[in-house]
Amino acid sequence: MTNLTVAYKVHFQSARHGRKRMSEGAPPSPPIAPAAPAVPLGRIPRLSRLMALAIRFETLLAQGHVKDYADVARLGYVSRARVTQIMNLQQLAPDIQEAILFLPLIKKGRDSVKEWQVRPIAAEPNWTIQRRLWQKLLKVRTTCR
Repeated sequence: MTNLTVAYKVHFQSARHGRKRMSEGAPPSPPIAPAAPAVPLGRIPRLSRLMALAIRFETLLAQGHVKDYADVARLGYVSRARVTQIMNLQQLAPDIQEAILFLPLIKKGRDSVKEWQVRPIAAEPNWTIQRRLWQKLLKVRTTCR
């Protein structure tokens, strides 16, 4: 009797219902995943999200997707008064709106500028005074840290 040796390269793959399937050859190389985009550390400030939401609501109104603020409130499951508070952020000077949209990410702790602090600024119709009040708010926020 002669000894006979047969050599094959095999690998096992998962099949349906937890079964294993043996296949001939070397195991397939895992697919090369594209590099994941870097995730910024921190969270977007609530005021920035509310400003973006006000802009989005205004777009929906302009395009006719919603009829009025009451319609927006029903769709968002919030009160009409809250929608009005959010929409009043659009009364701010354009440069203040931009500054709010690009507030730095919150790494830990609380937001540095809160919406209730900005409401009186938005209620001021004069953009020059708004800018002065905004700078004063930012100055107070940075000295308190």
